[in-house]
Parts: sequence; C-alpha cells; structure tokens
Amino acid sequence: MSLREQDWELVTEWLEKYLLNVADPYARLALYFPHEFLKVVPLTNVIAQNARTLVRVSRRTLEWEVQLLDAVNQLDDLRALPAIDDARDFLARLREDLRVHNEQDVFRTCVLQQDTGAFIGREDLRETLRGFVTARGKSVLLVDGVPGSGRSYTYQFLRHLGSHKGFRPARVTLSDTYTGGQVLRRLAEYVVDPRAGAQWLGPTLPGDGPPTLAEVARRVITLAATAEIRYWLVLDDCDTLDPLSDVWEVINELAKAIYEYADHERAPRLVLLGYGRTMHQLPDELQGILCWDTARIIDPPELRRFFDQCFREAPPARLDDADPAEIDGLVDEAVAQVLYAARSPDDDGENYMRRVRRATEKAIHVYRSL
Repeated sequence: MSLREQDWELVTEWLEKYLLNVADPYARLALYFPHEFLKVVPLTNVIAQNARTLVRVSRRTLEWEVQLLDAVNQLDDLRALPAIDDARDFLARLREDLRVHNEQDVFRTCVLQQDTGAFIGREDLRETLRGFVTARGKSVLLVDGVPGSGRSYTYQFLRHLGSHKGFRPARVTLSDTYTGGQVLRRLAEYVVDPRAGAQWLGPTLPGDGPPTLAEVARRVITLAATAEIRYWLVLDDCDTLDPLSDVWEVINELAKAIYEYADHERAPRLVLLGYGRTMHQLPDELQGILCWDTARIIDPPELRRFFDQCFREAPPARLDDADPAEIDGLVDEAVAQVLYAARSPDDDGENYMRRVRRATEKAIHVYRSL
C-alpha cells in the first residue's frame, strides 16, 4: 500500500530531526545515497526545506522511495525510538509496492490497497488509462455513467496507478455551490510551493486589476507542468454543477492550457469525473486530446472474473496446492454472497456499487484468512 500524505509528513519530520540537522547535509547524505541521486537534490542551509526537498525528489520513483525509507531505517537516533516501528512498516509497504510494480501489470490489478481494496471490472477504463499514461497526445479524460456506477471510485484506481507510474492525482470534489475561483484555489494548494505566497500568480503592475479566471487557470497549469512531481488534476462530481456555474469556464480554460503543454515531458493531465456527454462541451479544437470512459453497474460475470483472478493470484497458504475445483467453489460462493449483500440495502444509504465493493472486500478478507 502506498504511503499517505500524512505518512510522508512523518518521514519529512524524521529527516529534519535525525538526518539533516548537520552543518554539511551533502556529506551526511552521501553516507546513505548514491552520488548520482544526490546530484538532483538541491539543498540549502535550511533544514526543514532540505527535508521537504529530499522527500519531494525521492517521490519521483518507487525505487527512490524505497531508497529513502531504507536510509531512514538506518538512522541510529530513530532506531532507539518507538517510531522505528512505523518506519519499518513504511519500508515494507513500499517494497511490496515495488515488487508489484516489477512483477505485475498494474493496469490489471484487482486489489489496490491494504490487500483488500477492490477495484472490480472497468476493463475499458484500464486500457484507456494504459494509453492515457503514455500517450502525449491525450491530456483530458472524461468519465460519465449513471450515478452510483463507480465514476468517483475511478479516483482510487488513479491513486494506485500514480504510485506506480510517477504521477500524483490532485482531486477537488465539486458541488453546486462551488465557484470557479474556489476550484482554482483548491488546485493551487496542490501545485504551488507554500513559500511562494501570493507571488505564485506572477508579477503585477501598478493599476492592474485582479487576474481573470483564464489567467489563473493558465498559471496553475504552468506551475503543474514545471513541478518536480507530475500532476493529474481531478475534478469529481462534475454533474453536480449548476449549468450557469463559472466552473465550466474554468474547466474550459484548464483544458486549453493543458493543450498548450501536450508535448511537454511533465505535462499535467485533467480528469473530469461525472462529466456526461450531453454536458457543457469543450471547445472543438480540444477534441483530439480527449479520452472517454463510461462507468457501468457491475454484472455477475464481471464479478466472477474478478474473484477468479483475485483468488488464484494470491491464495492463502492452505490453498497453495488446492484442486482448481475447490477454488471454483470458493469463487461461486463469494459471488453469491456479494450479490446477496448488495441486493439487501441497509440503513446507511450506500448505493448498489458501494455495497458491492464493501461485500467484495469482506469476501477477500475471509478468503485470505482461510
């Protein structure tokens, strides 16, 4: 399971306290990191800034993330504290991520997080994303589908891919009260260096009025395109927007700005979840950079294929040499139990697909405990 942002904040704190609190940080880092890596780590005389920089650079690849946590686990001061247990756990999780990355097709993964998080079906989306990750010509992904079909859950799969393919999803969940300015401020919180203050909008001249939404959108995309981390900007629940909302203008401007960076090595991507084909249309000149996916309610055959893959890829030790017919029987039982649970709504207001996922994750947990 990839580390969460709060986990990385803890790692940054450890680096600041136990690794970089020295007069010559490069000499200290040379004890733990190869010279080629340190060449791309710009350090200053500010300890906290150096800790953030080291984490930021390390997060470019899974290999570097593992390298960083391996170094953290060697720090004597930390090894004497209870916090070393967290550091060891972080390293184990990243090593497992790296193993999966090296050994499996991450686009076909069915279990995403904590060994039980289920991502069922969505074959078209998986293949669309395979091309979307690598093709420079495609920059905007639009996901439609009926409410409750799993459009927003697409974000969980994006997080999974991001940990393996070197990008970071930055999500804003919309509502009918959101304004274009609010959306841009939320996106800016992801891509703007907090030390920049108001200067991130660029220089202004005396008498200049406030920047337009288009100008701010272009600045956000420019910062995302030049950041050390590659960003995918995700706007969720687009179908909740009022037809007259100025957020539609912001979406247009973000897409147009991304189009200008389409051939840039670290060009950001824009993902619009809940964006129906009959909604506000993006400009004609952008049609060539668009990819579409439609989320659907899962059907029993897809659920069966999911459990067949999941149960055969990672069987518990007791079933390592099991007869295939025994696995088939467990698959049949899991499908039946999940469908029964999904058709029996409880009082928590969950939609059908959320009930399917919750029951599926429970079935995986039971299977792996056999």
